[in-house]
Amino acid sequence: MEKIWLEKSYPSEVPFEIDADKYPSIVAMFSKYTTQFSDKTAFINMGASISYEELAAQATAFAAYLQQDLGLKKGDKFAIMVPNSLQYPIALFGALLAGLTVVNVNPLYTARELEHQLKDSETKAMLIIENFAQTLEKVIDNTPVEHVIMTSLGDRLGLVKGAVVNCVVKYIKKMVPAFNLPHAVRFNEVLAKGKNQRYTPVELCGDDLAFLQYTGGTTGVSKGAMLTHRNMVANLQQAKAAISPLMEEGKELVVTALPLYHIFALTANCLTFFTLGGTNLLITNPRDMPNFVKELSKYPFTAITGVNTLFNGLLNTPGFGDLDFSQLKMSLGGGMAVQRPVAERWKQVTGTRLLEGYGLTECAPLVTLSPYNLEAYDGSIGLPASSTDVKIMREDGTRADIGESGEMWVKGPQVMLGYYNRQEATDEVLKDGWFATGDIATMDDRGFFTIVDRKKDMIIVSGFNVYPNEIEEVLAMHEGVLEAAAVGVPHEVSGEIVKVFVVSKSDDLTEEALVKHCRDNLTNYKVPKLVEFRKELPKTNVGKILRRELR
Repeated sequence: MEKIWLEKSYPSEVPFEIDADKYPSIVAMFSKYTTQFSDKTAFINMGASISYEELAAQATAFAAYLQQDLGLKKGDKFAIMVPNSLQYPIALFGALLAGLTVVNVNPLYTARELEHQLKDSETKAMLIIENFAQTLEKVIDNTPVEHVIMTSLGDRLGLVKGAVVNCVVKYIKKMVPAFNLPHAVRFNEVLAKGKNQRYTPVELCGDDLAFLQYTGGTTGVSKGAMLTHRNMVANLQQAKAAISPLMEEGKELVVTALPLYHIFALTANCLTFFTLGGTNLLITNPRDMPNFVKELSKYPFTAITGVNTLFNGLLNTPGFGDLDFSQLKMSLGGGMAVQRPVAERWKQVTGTRLLEGYGLTECAPLVTLSPYNLEAYDGSIGLPASSTDVKIMREDGTRADIGESGEMWVKGPQVMLGYYNRQEATDEVLKDGWFATGDIATMDDRGFFTIVDRKKDMIIVSGFNVYPNEIEEVLAMHEGVLEAAAVGVPHEVSGEIVKVFVVSKSDDLTEEALVKHCRDNLTNYKVPKLVEFRKELPKTNVGKILRRELR
């Protein structure tokens, strides 16, 4: 793409280039902004809050404990397996301060999924919420994990409220299955002990790994995208450049309902608004829409991010339309396609346009974003972020013309190093500095991009990536299954749902039995919602199942 030509489409306030080396690491940014915004509120959760100054102190105490008590060294892997809560940012920044590489883990993972990620990432220590400790207990002996820090949902909500919340969660709602991890230490004890220990600053540079962020990538099993400090610093500069004309430092409150272990919320909410001196309102359980709306009514929020299903859910929850949207400046959709009816109704109800962005885990994640000053929803994913090149490639390796569809390739300082310990998979997607996304897109004569299809067979359920290979492997584990294939089918609420086609070994196999088997081995959003039995599946002449025919 000709940069001079494309630059004409950019809003004048948005820089066309950013300095990816402005800060040597996320830690350097953390130090700058916790000092600059020391008295501002950094995070709010369930009525409790933590200031930038308090966060710096608690994260440093956490880092000191990791160094002194656990003996963790620069580059060791530290997993975080908690929902949105004040514990997350404390542990996140604490681990980074200690020079560790953070491995984000979905708390809803099954034992099989958790074991794979902990082993693949070579995780040495982790923080886990006790609600899911039973899952860890089942696999910990098969993983390299040596140290476990345990937390309860109410641990940072204050002495009285925290005790009440923990009591309700454990004894009334019975949300904590019995577990046995005798060597685990408690989160609050870690902070109390670390407060009196010596923290040793770690020298970090842009090439050091900040995150192993797991994704299926374009194909196959879940892989760890290696995101360096430079990748993250660059993407934060890119995100900030795109939205800063709308934002005012020290005065923003962003609603963070998507989980922080997901790259979208991690970068767009937690880290980007940190650089703005903003406040993240952490929603622990956004699926409880009535309580979510009740929580929103308490705060003058200025920004909100989410996936299409989240926005649609809010619009259909009684009371949402009665909220005060007078302070709302920015609504940002990503993770899956924003649907036109949702975008139009959102504008009608809230008075703000629903911006659509496009990103990938491998790009930290921001690649393109609708300009903030675009008048109306246009179905595009906008323009490339600052310092980002995007091109559309034909299958024959030549560049597509304007308006012609092809695979979207991305180049910029936010593109990952590669997949952890998977050189072959890395070589498949990284080509001379370009990342081949696997998504089919077009570019118009203004430089705006639109996603039209997916080259890969990935299914997107409410913004989460679901990979057919994994589902098919789980189905194949069932003794009654001969062959199976998984595809995504359109769904008005979640964008897509998983449908499986099964050839059974006998007529005794039931849909109920298959779904139960999948529930035992897969996170809920990956579990098939539709099952169709067939006598045979369409295949190529070499025996490969043709998913596209099933779709």
